[in-house]
Amino acid sequence: MNLSNLKSLTKKLALTTALIVGALGTSACGNDTPATAVPNSETQSRQVRVVAAAQTEAARVVSASGTLAADDQFVLGTKVVGRLGEIHVDLGSRVKKGQAIARIDPSDYRLRVEQADAALQQSRVRLGLPAAGNNDKVDIEQTSLVRQAAAVFKEARLSHDRMVELWERKLIARAELDTAVSQLAVAEGRYQDAIEEVRNRQAVLVQRRSELEIAGQQLADTAIVSPIDGAVSERQAAVGQYLPAGAPVVTLVRTHPLRLRLAVPEREARLVRVGQTVDLTVEGDPSKYQGRVARLSPAIAESNRTLMIEAEVPNGQGALRPGSFAKADIVIESGQRIVTVPQDAIVNFAGIEKVLTVANLTAVEKRVRTGRRIDDRVEIVEGLAVGDEVVVRPGNLVGGEPVQVIR
Repeated sequence: MNLSNLKSLTKKLALTTALIVGALGTSACGNDTPATAVPNSETQSRQVRVVAAAQTEAARVVSASGTLAADDQFVLGTKVVGRLGEIHVDLGSRVKKGQAIARIDPSDYRLRVEQADAALQQSRVRLGLPAAGNNDKVDIEQTSLVRQAAAVFKEARLSHDRMVELWERKLIARAELDTAVSQLAVAEGRYQDAIEEVRNRQAVLVQRRSELEIAGQQLADTAIVSPIDGAVSERQAAVGQYLPAGAPVVTLVRTHPLRLRLAVPEREARLVRVGQTVDLTVEGDPSKYQGRVARLSPAIAESNRTLMIEAEVPNGQGALRPGSFAKADIVIESGQRIVTVPQDAIVNFAGIEKVLTVANLTAVEKRVRTGRRIDDRVEIVEGLAVGDEVVVRPGNLVGGEPVQVIR
């Protein structure tokens, strides 16, 4: 392309540009809209949904956390020595009151019962009673030993009386009278000795009866029975093991009811009373359980300024386990009116809880203090009033952003 042709093309482009600019200027003069359009603020607004804070009736509670404990826990051991012959339970076994848990080999104790019974029969026979029987009453004067001594004593008295009469009539010598007096004294002594011997035999009979009862009790004690309804938390002996008296066999816990030990802050301790309802949950269990305050400590713990309380929690089905961590609400007043908002209206940032409200089509942040969670709603203790509207699911919305409210 030569120089003349290039100049001609340049002139044509300049003319075309001038015509276009003129047309645009004419169009702008006939329209109120400026040539550079300003974006509408509504097109930049973010649509949000709001709900009003509602008034709800709920129980006033004191929240605390604690541990479930067995109502009773103790080690069940042997009362007699011997070799463990059998055991019927293991870890986790449920037991009833009076149920046999284990047994010491009873062979030796059966022999002791037989020995004591034979000694008892011997003592009964010596008193003139039948060998077998439970009536140990004896008429001392009717026993053979006393009757024999009484007969000798009676004969000696008669002989003495005759000798006295003959002595008074000067028919016998003094020596014969002295002999009769001595024989009477000896007979009387033997009579008293016979009575004492029978009483001694009565005492021996009582002793033999006690020995038989002791032997029978020891035989009964070879059976180790549960004194409570509960469960086995530990087994400490095995069949064949020789156990001394008092040796542990199993550890039992009473699981119904359970004790819930809670530490209540001092500022709220004055509100807690015996008999108040306690609602609780445990880790890993979505179910809710209920109990009642049973005991209050008489003193505040100085170390952490809390009051220790105990609640009784029914556990008939065994769903709760001793040692579990529990969160509890002590109901101190029913029907309290509180302010609540949906749970997804709460924004938590760096430990600070807040909600977003709308004022003049602009998001406004409000810091709040929350309380209980009631289903899908949250109690607002401070920061909102009934009827205040809050943004639901604000996401990354921040204060100062323009918003458009949808309902």
